[in-house]
Amino acid sequence: MRNKGLIQIHLAVLLFGLSGLFGKLLALPPMIIVLGRVVFAAAFLFLVNTAAKQELRLKEKKDYAYLAAAGVILAGHWGSFFLSIQMSTVAIGLLTFSTFPVFVTFLEPLCFREKIRGRDLAAAAVTFSGVILVIPGFEFSSTMTQGALWGIASGFTFAVLSILNRKYASRYSGLVISLYQDCAATIVLLPFLFVIRPRFLLSDILLLLLLGVVFTGISHALFISGLSKVKAQTASIIASLEPVYGIIATALLIGEIPSWRTIAGGVVILGTAFYSSVLSNQPPEV
Repeated sequence: MRNKGLIQIHLAVLLFGLSGLFGKLLALPPMIIVLGRVVFAAAFLFLVNTAAKQELRLKEKKDYAYLAAAGVILAGHWGSFFLSIQMSTVAIGLLTFSTFPVFVTFLEPLCFREKIRGRDLAAAAVTFSGVILVIPGFEFSSTMTQGALWGIASGFTFAVLSILNRKYASRYSGLVISLYQDCAATIVLLPFLFVIRPRFLLSDILLLLLLGVVFTGISHALFISGLSKVKAQTASIIASLEPVYGIIATALLIGEIPSWRTIAGGVVILGTAFYSSVLSNQPPEV
């Protein structure tokens, strides 16, 4: 059962990493890509929850408002993620997004009134040095720099979302939480469809269907199923491989190969993210 869980989590993380590739394959604005993603993901997750006979009604009215707010943050997270990739590269987008564990180590003490530790400040400084390495030339007029900043914004919003989700993880199934958040994100993003008025090709719709069902719905189902068989710390360590899988797949599929400078910065960022993830799973000091 444990081996099955490890395979499920590795496969889910691989799918998560490959999702960034759609930012290059789809010639659509980021918010339209995210809209397509959440529409198809929500439809798939509704079918999965129905088949599993999950209770979809929430326990308290305030939970609806909470999950709706989380859905808005999710829309912002994915929007900034795809914007980062479109403005720079898949490698830069994935690596700068991977700064999220450092944000978590800072946000948790603020949310739970705990003291910020010196090692958290050190981790932030090391991560920043890694980001500087990832960017070819740190100039605000450069699209590479702007893409990296959007990637950092994506990491920050994901950290906020992760902390918010922990409050309800023990009350509802992860698939139910994902369903509500995807539905909320759909409602928030729907006006962009009428403002931007994009023209969809059949290939765009098929790619969005693939992104929403396989790389979002199925990947979430696999990850949540795997969590029931392995330790959360093991899962978080495997999750740190997401940019590695994504960068390798991107190099093989579209020939986008990162520079040695980007790789060096990625090693620094992922190493610090791994360190922060391990610390976040340890009991607090007393």
